[in-house]
Amino acid sequence: MPFGNMGPWQILLILLIILLIFGAARLPALAKSMGQSARAFKGEMKQMKEEDASAKAEGSATDTSASGESAAQPTSDTPPSEPKP
Repeated sequence: MPFGNMGPWQILLILLIILLIFGAARLPALAKSMGQSARAFKGEMKQMKEEDASAKAEGSATDTSASGESAAQPTSDTPPSEPKP
């Protein structure tokens, strides 16, 4: 059962209390706003995962090009020639 040790009578009592607090007229609007909030949250989580994936892909591409650049630099002990004025 998803509510742990709660039995059907406890769940029914909680639903009855919610009905008394919010009223029957406001419950559909409350359910609709909760659904919209859940949808927005899910969309934001998906967007964050996509951003993380693109950042990782971008980071690995940068690492690859950085290692290629360092290999292209001269490794001799002679100093590079200075440009003439």
